[in-house]
Amino acid sequence: MSFWKSASIIAALCALVLPASASPTLRPVVYILHGYGAGPDEHWFPWLKTRLAEQGIEARVLAFPNADQPSATAWAEYLDQAVTRHDRQTYFVAHSLGVITLLRHIERLPASTTLGGMVLVSGFAERLPDLPQLDPFIPPSLDLREIADKVRQRFVLAAKDDSIVPYRLTQTLAEELGAAFELRETGGHFLGSDGFVEHPAVLGQVLRMVRAGT
Repeated sequence: MSFWKSASIIAALCALVLPASASPTLRPVVYILHGYGAGPDEHWFPWLKTRLAEQGIEARVLAFPNADQPSATAWAEYLDQAVTRHDRQTYFVAHSLGVITLLRHIERLPASTTLGGMVLVSGFAERLPDLPQLDPFIPPSLDLREIADKVRQRFVLAAKDDSIVPYRLTQTLAEELGAAFELRETGGHFLGSDGFVEHPAVLGQVLRMVRAGT
């Protein structure tokens, strides 16, 4: 049998085992989304990126524009451009306003999309009475079941003493997403000012998801 014929047979067998769309070297990537009035260098975001890097996991802390006076349209456009991967090895960590921004992003993705997982901290999908300036981020309708179908692993975290986002809104969000939910007695909004410059619980959830997805 000629060399070229042998090579053709091997290539054909590989194509049967490994579809062209698959990648044998695909490695996990974690996108970290901050919230209202925050940035990539605040709270526990830099710490999380560093800890993930120590585990050999790439983490990208995004920087939404004009975080003190956010525009729902500008944030959506930025996220659509910043997230360059949507596959089973793509994971998200979102905090506060970053949560609803992420959910709307996922809703816009094709129905065939399958993401590795998401960890949502102090999130909400309803209007906040004390922050009417954020109302434009809340769409008239949001298909949370469709969103959940695109994400293999889902975890939501809240604290009872959160004075910014009432924990019941986060709990409702978790229920509608069919997500695992952890409610802490204390923790506030999980900000640096609440004592959260590190967040081992979030790190643990991300590592669990990555290991389960490999």
